[in-house]
Amino acid sequence: MNDQGQEMNEEKASGEFNEYQSFAFHPYNVMLALLLFGITALFLAFSAAFVYTRVQSGQPALRLPVIFFFNTLILLGSSAAMLWAKRAYRADDTRSYQQALGVTIVLSLFFLGMQFWGWSQLFSRQIFIHTDNSAGYLYLISGLHFAHVIAGLPFLIGFLNTARKRMKEPVSVLVYFSDPDKRLKLRLLTIYWHFLDALWIYLVLFFFLNYLIA
Repeated sequence: MNDQGQEMNEEKASGEFNEYQSFAFHPYNVMLALLLFGITALFLAFSAAFVYTRVQSGQPALRLPVIFFFNTLILLGSSAAMLWAKRAYRADDTRSYQQALGVTIVLSLFFLGMQFWGWSQLFSRQIFIHTDNSAGYLYLISGLHFAHVIAGLPFLIGFLNTARKRMKEPVSVLVYFSDPDKRLKLRLLTIYWHFLDALWIYLVLFFFLNYLIA
């Protein structure tokens, strides 16, 4: 049984079950599900368009810079840090919780910096967004993922700032860790970060396989 199921059973047993423990009914859960569905549909549509355009035009697929594969490891590390933050939150471990959020932010910023480096490697090979359709789709798809990582950063930073402000006294720490709204939002942010990780792995494999098959 997963963590969410265990939490729900515990709440039911104690008679304190509420909407924050129900993944199906809380509006935040619905919003995230719709968001992830929309992002998935968008990237699948661009992937299909990339394949169709490349086949129709007969253009060769592009070879990804090695840094794109290295960035996969960075994102895996950020997902692991988010799991660390979630476990620290459940364990009421203030120090580890803040450290885990900080590590996630640093790794995310590192990923963004390395992504710029990856694009610069494409520039050095005289591959620009206007070079051909294949290059255009590569920049567009990787750029969209880049934007979604940026979109998640303010929430991470907000969590860390709130934790630092409120986790100064035992009472405030207890209130913070017992807040069901905070627990739900942390869970949803963790899911979003794992989704970005899985999406990046898909994109790297997609372009790599296109290069091998071409």
